[in-house]
Amino acid sequence: MGQRIAIIGAGAVGGYVGAHMAQAGEDVTLVDMWPENVEAIRARGLRISHLRDVPEFSVPVRALHVTELQGLSRERPVDIAFVCVKSYDTAWATMMVRQYLAPGGFVVSLQNCMNEETVAGVVGWGRTLGAIASLITVDLCEPGHVRRAAGRSGAQHTVFRVGEVHGRATPRAQEVARLLALSDSTKITANLWGERWTKLVANAMANGLSACTGLITRDLLLDDRLRRFTARLGSEAIRIGQALGYTLEEIHHIAPEVIARAGEGDAEATRLFDERRLADAAGGGGAHRPSMGQDMEKGRRTEIEFLNGYIVERGQEVGIAAPANAALTDIVRRVEHGELRPDPRHILDLRLN
Repeated sequence: MGQRIAIIGAGAVGGYVGAHMAQAGEDVTLVDMWPENVEAIRARGLRISHLRDVPEFSVPVRALHVTELQGLSRERPVDIAFVCVKSYDTAWATMMVRQYLAPGGFVVSLQNCMNEETVAGVVGWGRTLGAIASLITVDLCEPGHVRRAAGRSGAQHTVFRVGEVHGRATPRAQEVARLLALSDSTKITANLWGERWTKLVANAMANGLSACTGLITRDLLLDDRLRRFTARLGSEAIRIGQALGYTLEEIHHIAPEVIARAGEGDAEATRLFDERRLADAAGGGGAHRPSMGQDMEKGRRTEIEFLNGYIVERGQEVGIAAPANAALTDIVRRVEHGELRPDPRHILDLRLN
């Protein structure tokens, strides 16, 4: 009998990869907290659409509400559990699925932020893997429908990066990579922690800004002052990551050092950064709302303390201040709590040293 796969969190990323696994004949069970999403998948299958190049499809796939997960106790145990929930839900989601894992079963954190330590705190480091979804631009636009604001990246950009915490290319990492490759291009990385921090930097440069301004990525890039602020956010995060010993990859196809120096005011680095980011906007990139902007728009809790707030905390550990990330964290929290309304002026009126 084949392996059993559970995906905890059938939102944008979880739904996207789960649908492709189900389409390929894998034994997949989706578990979600939103009743309407579960009912829509049960009634009509999970619908996947792309902005271009990829035909729309719907696939029947088993979907459970989180309250129904206890039914797995009467079934064969789960071999691979993908945790695809928001970072603040990582601990309980991992704890919930742990009791249904097979003796050799393991958990894959397919999330934003740095959650492997939280997962390992529940199931142990030996049952913890990481997977990063880079520049995937998906959203759960309605119950039972995941939309990707692009086509497949393919060879142009490697979307999924799978890694063991110790960096070795194990058979189980290869199996996770095979499963994710059903959705888009995938590689096994020996640099999980560097890849994780790289994705953290990329998210920190746009997600909170979209949440507190109400703008989509393209509009953030086309405004000179907001675009330069993204470089400032990235620069602080890069310098902290370097001090922590991480080896960073390209961010938005720009060398990390270029972004770091652009955020520090270097003229040539700023020119290179502007050139690349404006080219992205002109080429149709950024015509989407980052995930935190989507959360704010829908009235959901944001992950700001796990993104920009986390960068500030880690900076304190190594003695590097991150005033731009700290200011953004505070503004997003205030917008989230209803003290402010989304507005670009929250950033444009900032006065930072």
